[in-house]
Amino acid sequence: MLIYPPGKLFQRSEDRAQCNVEESAVTTVHACNDLGYAAAVLRNGGYDVFLRDYQTEGAGDGAVLNDILSFKPDLVFMSITNATVIDDIDFISRMKKQFSFKAALKGAIFYNTEESLLSELKLDDIDFLIGGEEEFIIKPLCDCALCGEGKLEDIDGIFFKNEEGELVKTKFGCWRNDLDSLPFPARDLMNNALYTRPDTNEILATISVSRGCPSGCTYCLTPIISGRKLRIRSVENVFEEMQECYFKYNIRNFFFRADTFTYNNDWVNELCDRIIASDMYKKIEFTCNTRVDTVTPQLLEKLKKAGCFMLVVGFESGSDDTLRRIGKGTSVEDNIRAAKMIKASKIPFCGCFMIGFPWETEDDIKQTLNMMFRLDPDFMEIHIAMPYYSTKLYDDCLKYKTISASAFGCDYFSPNTTGTESVPIERVIQLKKEYNLKFYLRPDYITKKVAQSVKNPKVLLSYYRHGMKLLNKNIK
Repeated sequence: MLIYPPGKLFQRSEDRAQCNVEESAVTTVHACNDLGYAAAVLRNGGYDVFLRDYQTEGAGDGAVLNDILSFKPDLVFMSITNATVIDDIDFISRMKKQFSFKAALKGAIFYNTEESLLSELKLDDIDFLIGGEEEFIIKPLCDCALCGEGKLEDIDGIFFKNEEGELVKTKFGCWRNDLDSLPFPARDLMNNALYTRPDTNEILATISVSRGCPSGCTYCLTPIISGRKLRIRSVENVFEEMQECYFKYNIRNFFFRADTFTYNNDWVNELCDRIIASDMYKKIEFTCNTRVDTVTPQLLEKLKKAGCFMLVVGFESGSDDTLRRIGKGTSVEDNIRAAKMIKASKIPFCGCFMIGFPWETEDDIKQTLNMMFRLDPDFMEIHIAMPYYSTKLYDDCLKYKTISASAFGCDYFSPNTTGTESVPIERVIQLKKEYNLKFYLRPDYITKKVAQSVKNPKVLLSYYRHGMKLLNKNIK
């Protein structure tokens, strides 16, 4: 039984970001591909599988209880986030008081974690913790736990309990390169209608194209949990998954999930050429993320022609000192140059910005916030620096003595810090809210968005809903 439990909306499928969707200005929930991959692998291995995303459905404990009673699972696999792990474990414990099954939790927090940190969690009712890439782990884990085949200690990337009830950690840091060997996510088991574009509300399929990231950003979990080597699927394999979505599931919109989609320009060009030469050309659209130092006018032109409706760009900071300290490898001038290129391509873009690094003064923070107006993205999101355990940012926050609590229960809208060395967290949050409103309530911005969407009532309604959400979260 593969599930997202009831609760608040979080981006559970993406271990790097783990976005708090309810607090976000622009984000919608992405498809539960982690469950879909696990379901496809297990089903190919002869297992009966049940998959449901209770979180995004808005279903409660009662729905889960009914499904457990009907399906009678031997093992329940649940995807967690740093922010929700305490509630998720409590949920599993409630279920196990009424039913007997083995419980496996998957999440970035379990990647090679020190047992002293895990001791903060109530793991009495949990049998397995999966910190590695679950698509390659779930079948050998079930083979061993449910069928007695193989040994748990031979499965990389997990914690399991021995006969004495003690947690045993296996080997971490082993990543598979054969991504094309994975079956496509079991979308026939997923409620695809739950996952939509934020503007048109059309179904949006997530297609994972790569793992790992060569960059060394100090706040990011990816180089730790997925390695710094870029492991990328073949263009043919990704294109086949797109065709399955298009012809079998009638899906016309895609999110290409990668830590940086445009790292390999040749690969992106080849994929775009396949789309342009196919029956799907001008019938599908897609969004993806990028770095400011990986885009060129030629690549942007090709992305636009192939159907890119939105780029998500990690600008992060308006301070060269902060960009250097966080290992971004870019400059403020790079940010400005990339924004101009993207505007010239006429691809709408969402800018991501981050404030509250431990060394920042209020002037540093305002440099970033004011840069948003200079870059003038179509949409933007402000995050507060969240020191995830095992990142260099976590060590930096320890050095500056700004860590205020455990990493559990926190996210980059409500981080576990006291703020910066000189700016209290209350002031950081206040600045974030003020500049959210300043950016989105500009009369010229509102006029432009209404003009762009007046001929499409669905988009206009989506803008209105997101606007009301933004006002509610920031004025309150």
